[in-house]
Amino acid sequence: MPDISSTTATVPPLPPLAAQAERLIELGVHEIAGVSADALRAFATEAAEAEGGEDGGALLAVHPDRAPASALAPLLRRADKPGFVVIDMPDVDDFTPSGIELPDAPFYLVTGVDRGDHMSNWSPDEALPALTKEDRTPLVLTEGIHWVLQQPAALERNLCFMTIGSRLRKANGALDARTPAIWISNGTGRDGRERRDAPKVGWCWWGNRHTWLGFASATGRRR
Repeated sequence: MPDISSTTATVPPLPPLAAQAERLIELGVHEIAGVSADALRAFATEAAEAEGGEDGGALLAVHPDRAPASALAPLLRRADKPGFVVIDMPDVDDFTPSGIELPDAPFYLVTGVDRGDHMSNWSPDEALPALTKEDRTPLVLTEGIHWVLQQPAALERNLCFMTIGSRLRKANGALDARTPAIWISNGTGRDGRERRDAPKVGWCWWGNRHTWLGFASATGRRR
């Protein structure tokens, strides 16, 4: 098992839920999801009130059935560069929750989000059972994108993350060996030099380790 003695870098806390709702409205996510801005605002208000006025650092997420990764990724920004999905992942929206039951609602909250820096240089195959043992749930890809939309500092050079809660199941029932991740482009290869420093949605092999990728996870989800 890889060393886990590395120190997790500090990521600034998430904005209040009302501010998160306004951010999504500003980006047009409510239109992608086919819901009104007022409905999104109302959910954020009710969720905050349910917590006694304390947001508790929860992430406001739109269900991937309403707002898929392919639509959300271009809304990411870093160094004035828009986000993108790698060219060899045209099936990005086919990576759906695996072993995870999302709330059956257009909007929901993700609690206790963590980047999993201490698992850098682990493989997904090693990280998943460790997260399960810690009673944590890996983020699905759209949740990871939502996190970076709300808190761009969650994505740093050499401190990026996989979202292994999303997997692609092939026609024969087997899981695809790829796993989604969000990191920062170096502007090399098919990314193109113009995309250097842009947020990037791509994939890694399930059995491979990467020193610059942790495993984003949460303590839970709720409506």
